[in-house]
Formats: sequence, structure tokens, C-alpha cells
Amino acid sequence: MSQTLQTEVVIIGAGPCGLFQVFELGLLGIKAHLIDSLAAPGGQCTELYPDKPIYDIPALPVCGAQELVDRLMQQIKPFEPVFHLGQEVVELTPRADRRFDVVTATGTRFDTGAVVIAAGVGSFQPRRLGVAGSERYEGRQIHYRIKGADAYRTQRLVMFGGGDSALDWVNEFASTAPALTLVHRRSEFRAAPASVARMRELEAAGRVRFIEGLAETLIEDGERLTGVRVKAADGLLHDLPADHLFAFFGLHPKLGPVAQWGLALERKALTVDTEKFQTSVPGIFAVGDINTYPGKKKLILSGFHEAALAAFGIQAWLYPEKKQFLQYTTTSPVMQKRLGVTAS
Repeated sequence: MSQTLQTEVVIIGAGPCGLFQVFELGLLGIKAHLIDSLAAPGGQCTELYPDKPIYDIPALPVCGAQELVDRLMQQIKPFEPVFHLGQEVVELTPRADRRFDVVTATGTRFDTGAVVIAAGVGSFQPRRLGVAGSERYEGRQIHYRIKGADAYRTQRLVMFGGGDSALDWVNEFASTAPALTLVHRRSEFRAAPASVARMRELEAAGRVRFIEGLAETLIEDGERLTGVRVKAADGLLHDLPADHLFAFFGLHPKLGPVAQWGLALERKALTVDTEKFQTSVPGIFAVGDINTYPGKKKLILSGFHEAALAAFGIQAWLYPEKKQFLQYTTTSPVMQKRLGVTAS
């Protein structure tokens, strides 16, 4: 039997919202442990689009997804969070004493006063290319995310998909790739109109080829992938030489064990109040893409706001006798001490 770790708060999910939750709790003097099924902090930002620029983080005109995670990690360093990575939470049990038992698949046990679920869309896997033999090349020449974009800039590329990720990367690589083809099953796109317009400009300029169609078979030479055969909407077959294939078909989200914890759900998301972002079970809170409420917008910015209010809700749950008042990092000696800075 493993030792049980005792803590004030357990945060399930170490994406941007989970990391910022550490910061907001830390300002209130509350310590946290974070659990994530991935091997590194960052959630979807790190796993799916680490090089993708983000433009709507306050005071940062542009910020790479991995850069955002790195900045958050630096920001929470004064609060000394404890990470438990590569572990999935399989049990979450409320107790009569208002505390919770949390257990991971690897046997790590927690006795915690409150729980924050910041698990994004839940455990997720990218939707596969679905062509015979493609699993042999996954991670080598067939990819479902781009990590280290510079490695592909001068390669022959075929991109599949019609959303923001596919269009963003097509537009990004168009200036350097010797051959670049976008394949989508229909002529309409889910991506931002400006991205679609830019892709059409590049197509007209001969920098990008677009085919409305689906992947038919892989083209191989021994143990190496050399291209892909695509069947177009008009029935014609196109053999596309390629060094790498990228499929951006989105995620296949699964709530996994979260669905078994007795929390109220609406369309596979946890319902919360908008005062403190508490779920239907007192003492369990949810921030980020995992939650839902009237007017919900799935933005990192919204998740940061939710984490701020959740922190005060958690403080009230843990210490109901403690009087709450709002302090500012610019003027509060207590907060500045917690941050490790001195007043100017």
C-alpha cells in the first residue's frame, strides 16, 4: 500500500488552466498537487500545437503555446507545486469529514481538502488518418501534431483537415516547403475565414495545392513512406509525393473516469456555478474546457478568469471561518511575500 499524500488541494490536469489555478491558490496561501496523464505539463498546448502562436493572452501580443506553458511554470514556481505526471486519476471519493480520497492508476493516493478538475476535454486521442498501414509510420512520417516546426520547413508535405490547425500550418509552411498539398473532404472549411482566404491566395500563387478528397492508400518504398494516394471528389486518383503527412482531424475526447464520479454533466461537460465554479458536489470545482455554464466560451482567457474565482471558492470551502477580503499583488505585503518579491 503506497503512502497517502495529504494536501489542501488536488488539481486534476496540468494544462494552462490547471497551472494558473496553482497561481491563484498560491496568492491565497493555499498549496496544491497537480496530476496529469501526460508526461509533461501543458495539456493540449504542449501535446497538439506547441509552436502555434496565440494572440489573445493579455499583454502578450503573440505567444507560442509552449512559451505560454513555460511562462506559467515560471510564474507558479514561488508556490512550489508538486507534479504527479503520467498518472490518470481513477478514483475520486467524497468523505463524511468534507475531505476527498483521490487515487491514480499507478496507486498514488491523496487525502485532500478540495479538488479542481482542469482536465480540458478529458483524456484525448487525435483522430487517426484511417489508411491501412498508417500506424507503422506514426511518429516518424505520419503526425497528428507539429512539434519542432523547423524540422519540416523544407520537406514535401501533405496536410489533411479543414480546421484551424490544418489551415494555420499550411499557411505557415507555404513559403518554404518545396511541395505542399492540403486535402480536405469538402470545399467548405471550419477554419477562420482569414486563414481560408490566405490559403486560397497561396493556392492561386502556386505555393499550395488543394484537393477536395480523401486519403486512399499509402505509397511506400521498402520501410519508408514516400507519398499518399488521394481519391478526389470527382473520382480521380492523385499520387502525392511526400516526406511527411499531417492529419488534423481534431480530438476524440473521452471523459474517462470523470464520468463515473457522480458529478452533474451536460453534453459531456461538468456543470458549474459561475460564482465559484463549483460542480454539483461541494468541494469539487472545475475550470477550463471541462466545464459548462450559460454563456460558456472555451478560451484560455476564460479559464484563467474561472481559476481566479474558483480560488476564492476553494478558500471558503477549506476555511469557512476565515474572513475573505480582496488583496492586490501591487500593494499587499502578504501576497508579495508569497511571490518572493519586495514592494517597490
